[in-house]
Amino acid sequence: MARAAAARPADTPPPLPLLPKRRGIELALLVGAVLISVCGYLVVGLARGHALPGGAVRYGAGLAGLALLAHLAVRFRAPYADPLLLPTAVLLNGLGLVLIFRLDLDTPADHAAPTQLMWSTVGVGLFIAVVVLLRDHRVLQRYAYVCAALALLLMAAPILFPAINGAKIWIRIAGFSIQPGEFAKVLITVFFAAYLAANRSVLAHTGRRMGRLRLPTGRVLGPIVAIWLISVAVLVLERDLGTSLLFFGIFVVLLYVATGRTGWIAVGLILAGVGAAAVGTLEPHVHSRVEDWQHPFAGIAAGRGPGQLAQSLFAFAAGGMLGTGLGQGHSYLIGFAMKSDFILATYGEELGLAGLTALFLLYALLVARGYRAALGLRDPFGSLLAVGLAALPALQVFVIAGGVTGLIPLTGMAMPFLAQGGSSVVTNWIIIALLLRISDRARTPRPEGGGAGSGSGGATGSRSGVVSGSRSGAGAAASSGSPERSLVAQDGGSDVGFGARSWVVGFLKPTRPQARTQPPSRNRPPTAPPPASADDAASPEAGR
Repeated sequence: MARAAAARPADTPPPLPLLPKRRGIELALLVGAVLISVCGYLVVGLARGHALPGGAVRYGAGLAGLALLAHLAVRFRAPYADPLLLPTAVLLNGLGLVLIFRLDLDTPADHAAPTQLMWSTVGVGLFIAVVVLLRDHRVLQRYAYVCAALALLLMAAPILFPAINGAKIWIRIAGFSIQPGEFAKVLITVFFAAYLAANRSVLAHTGRRMGRLRLPTGRVLGPIVAIWLISVAVLVLERDLGTSLLFFGIFVVLLYVATGRTGWIAVGLILAGVGAAAVGTLEPHVHSRVEDWQHPFAGIAAGRGPGQLAQSLFAFAAGGMLGTGLGQGHSYLIGFAMKSDFILATYGEELGLAGLTALFLLYALLVARGYRAALGLRDPFGSLLAVGLAALPALQVFVIAGGVTGLIPLTGMAMPFLAQGGSSVVTNWIIIALLLRISDRARTPRPEGGGAGSGSGGATGSRSGVVSGSRSGAGAAASSGSPERSLVAQDGGSDVGFGARSWVVGFLKPTRPQARTQPPSRNRPPTAPPPASADDAASPEAGR
């Protein structure tokens, strides 16, 4: 031991233990998620029919089979992925199926649970395809403008089809309907992350200063603003206010994370307020929702009866702290949107404030693990992509929960994994797959010395190269010639990147590049630089 320690250079960090894969923990949590969902299904049947529902075995076997297939894909293709993401997604999807089955009992002519289970199967299939085929998330960075063009085409396609419930956001073909905007939100997030990763240093350190905010030059900020404005204009024409707010929120969040400038938050809130006021005043469909939000009980006063928002508020009030119990509520009074926009009201009425708190904690866990994956990377694109993908469900939950509780006007979006909607559940499974792939990259140990391969797949080996690779990861980055990589190269990747001590979620401030060190003295031979890593090394914090 002493001879080995003497042979190791003094500046080489000691080897670190291998990170645990934790696939066994993931499997145990998946079993618990399936059991909770099956128990909910049985409770609904007992509460409504005083007998076990006939499809309990089929439902439990289907959900367990989907969870097992997804787990096997992660176990063999992304062994170091976060062990909490997949069980959380399975539990949310299972709870959504339980609530839709419960509402089907009040709508005999519209059974949506079998269709939702079919779309969940499609979503898990695409989840497996992404995990197996996408070996490196950085491949997506090459197709940034392709993703932007495809997203605009998907958003513009519903204009050619008739409006449904006042909005042109669906495409109906041969009895099936899809919502292209759900897929477009993932593509536009990829584009935002790729563009901001390539220009984040220019956005943060160049341009004119107005007070405490530095405005970048139009040449740098112009392309991404143009794509965002076109997408929002298309969504406004389609009367899809919810998705337009979601795109705007993602744009502001990623711009703030990429530059570290808190002024962008203030600018974003001001622009969002001005835009919402203008659309709410000029657009009749949106104006009616604003009127319902301001006066939710106006229908009762006029003798027309309570509207959807009023019925939703009544449902939350009836739920109280512990709820009325699964299957024993009256949320069917809400109307046609009870399985989509207002499914959260059913959850709140029958499971109460305690159940809502647990549900929001599940969503918070999903978002937090996405941010954890972002913190574990030294790759700017991967970090921004993880933040953007994790922010998508966070913004959706806020907008939907705020709408059905009367905090903000209704926007017509679907609760992630919970509400009825094939396009929504498929897109959410794709988001989980991308976050798992990114987290696997963040937690995968690198070979001795930081690795030398292209890094298309997860390398295995001793984790002793993790720290040294993160300290010297700027060697390969400097050769790309991009401003942000040259900035990392000057600073040695200390705090300018997106590692454990970075400001990826805005909690820490970015530091200025350190001055170049003086050349070594002639009396002392220069120390050989550590080997450059072609793969961005993981942060030591990624193993938590």
